[in-house]
Amino acid sequence: MSLPDADLSVAPADAGSGSALDRLRVRETWPWLVALGIFVLFCWLLSPILTPFVLGAGLAYAGDPIVDRLQRWHLSRTAGVCVVFLVITLAGLAGLVLLLPMLTDQLRVLLQNIPEWLAWLQNHGLQRIGVSLPDGLRLDAAGFKVIIAEHWSEASGMLKTVWTHVSASGGALFTAIANLLLVPVVTFYLLRDWDELVAWIRGVVPPRALPKIGGMARETDEVLGAFIRGQLTVMAALTVYYWIALWIAGLNLALLVGLIVGLISFVPYLGAIVGVLTAVIAMLVQTQELLPFVWLAVVFGIGQILESNVLTPLLVGDKIGLHPVAVIFAVMAGGQLFGFVGVMLALPVAAVIAVVLRETKKQWLQSRMYSHGAPAPAQAEAVATAGEGAATPPP
Repeated sequence: MSLPDADLSVAPADAGSGSALDRLRVRETWPWLVALGIFVLFCWLLSPILTPFVLGAGLAYAGDPIVDRLQRWHLSRTAGVCVVFLVITLAGLAGLVLLLPMLTDQLRVLLQNIPEWLAWLQNHGLQRIGVSLPDGLRLDAAGFKVIIAEHWSEASGMLKTVWTHVSASGGALFTAIANLLLVPVVTFYLLRDWDELVAWIRGVVPPRALPKIGGMARETDEVLGAFIRGQLTVMAALTVYYWIALWIAGLNLALLVGLIVGLISFVPYLGAIVGVLTAVIAMLVQTQELLPFVWLAVVFGIGQILESNVLTPLLVGDKIGLHPVAVIFAVMAGGQLFGFVGVMLALPVAAVIAVVLRETKKQWLQSRMYSHGAPAPAQAEAVATAGEGAATPPP
C-alpha cells in the first residue's frame, strides 16, 4: 500500500518540475526570437548596400574548404587565401580572353540587326497580329525624324525626363561598379577569418543546445555545399549545351541565348521559358523559314530532357528537399523583400529552412502532444490485425 502512495507523491513533483523547466525555456527563448526579428528588420533596411557583403560571404563560404586543404599542406591561412585569389583571377582572365571577343561579335550582330528587325516588324509582324501603323509613319530613321519633328514641344519635356533617368542610372552604375570592386576586398577578409567567425558563433551558442544546433549546422552545410556545387555545374553544362546546339541550329545569337539560359536555370523552368522566347524572337527576325524553328524545338526539347533526367538528378538531386514550386516561391519572395540580395539568398535560406523544418517535424513526431491518446504499439498492431481479418470475406 505504501508503494502506490510514493508513486503518487512523485508524479506531481515531476510535472511541476517539467512545467517550471518549460517556463524557463520560454523565458530564455523569446529574447533570441526578438533579436532575430530585429536582425531581419535591420537587413531589410540595409538591403540596398548588402550586395557586396552577400557576394563576399558566398565566395568565402565556397573557398573555405580549398583554403583548409591548403593549410593541411602547411601553408598559412593568408597564403592559402592568396593562392585561391590568384587561381580565381587567372581563371577569370582566361574566361574573358576566350568569351569577350565572341560576346563582342554577338553584340555587334545584335546592333546591326536592329534596322532589319524594325523593317520586319513593320512589314510582317504587326500585320500578323492585326496592328497597322498610321499613314506616313514608318519604323526607320526617316520615320523617327518625322515623329520627333511633329512632337518637338512634347519631346523637350520628354528629354528632361530621360535626362533625369539617365542621371539616376549613372548614379546606379557608379554604385554597381563600387560594389563590384568591394566584393574581392570583403571576400579576402571573410575568407581569411572564416574559421575565427565560425568559432565565435559556436562560442555564443548555449552548451546544452550545441549538439543539436551543431548537427543542424553540419547538415545545412552538407546540403548547401552539395547543392551549390551541383547547381553551378548544371548551369555551366546548360550554357555550353545551348551555345553549341543553337549555333548548330543556325542562330546568330547562340552565345547570348546560351548565357541567358544558363545563368537563370537555377529557377526551375524559368531558364527554358526565357530561352525559348529569346531564341524564337531572334530566329524570327533572322529568317522566316519553318525549318530553323523546328531545329529550335528539337534543341530545347533535348535540353529539357537532359536537364530534368540527367544533369539535375545526377549533379543536384534532391539536395534541398523542396518542391520546385517552393523554390520558385522562395526566389520570388526573396526578390520582393530584399531585391537582388534576396534573389541571391533565396535558395541558401530555403536550404536552412528545410533543415529546420525536418528537425521540427522530428521533434513534433516525438512529442507527447502528438502521441497523446494514440494506442500503444502492441494495441495498434492488434487493432490493425483485427481490421484486416474483418475485411477478409469468409470462404
